[in-house]
Amino acid sequence: MIFIQDFLLSPIKDLKIPSQKWTPQILEVHEPLIKVQQVPNRLYIRPIYYELNIPSSIQSIYLRKGVYLRIKKALEILPRQYSFILFDGFRPFQVQQSLFNLFLEKTKMQHPELTEEEIFQITLKYVAYPSIEPTRTSPHITGGAIDLTLGDANGNELDLGTKFDEMNEKSATRYFEDHPEENVTALQNRRILYNSLIHVGFTNYADEWWHYDFGNISWARRVNEQVVPYGPVLAELENNDVKEFQFI
Repeated sequence: MIFIQDFLLSPIKDLKIPSQKWTPQILEVHEPLIKVQQVPNRLYIRPIYYELNIPSSIQSIYLRKGVYLRIKKALEILPRQYSFILFDGFRPFQVQQSLFNLFLEKTKMQHPELTEEEIFQITLKYVAYPSIEPTRTSPHITGGAIDLTLGDANGNELDLGTKFDEMNEKSATRYFEDHPEENVTALQNRRILYNSLIHVGFTNYADEWWHYDFGNISWARRVNEQVVPYGPVLAELENNDVKEFQFI
């Protein structure tokens, strides 16, 4: 029997949709990017966009130091029979551009009846517009966003109800809270993932059960923080890895 602390199974409450009109001030703290290493039976690294051959994608996962430390704290809460599987962290601007264009074309193919503006808005729901502007910095470009799922101790993905990056209504974090009869296992696993990360300071993007933020503008808007410690990071790439990076 797996012992799970009660709060990890608490229902996911209504998630706050941050106002895009309110812009906190970015005061970059120059916290370094750290290359994340696997921890046997606890933390697995699968750079999904590198595996999918997305242009300019990197074969390692980097995170701001504060983000990495919070993942470690969340693992202390998570029962030993579970693990985190990291798909993505810091995302170079070049990769964000490639992903946005890929999702835009995918949406066009799936919805040929829609206008260009409608296609653009649907794409924005699942991938941030590539930007380093202070008011609309893409979350992953800061090193303060993570994409991950829940796994077992051997690194096998558990049932979260949809595939990672699946573009439909079931990817919304609270979907199974409203439709519990569809997949009780996914409902429980989403609660465990959500509550373990929220407990250590992350916030979740409501339309994607796999996306969490800390220290960037998206996070600040959800928790009403006036100051943002993580601004955009520009990276020079070499051999599908980060050669150098600079804060802007």
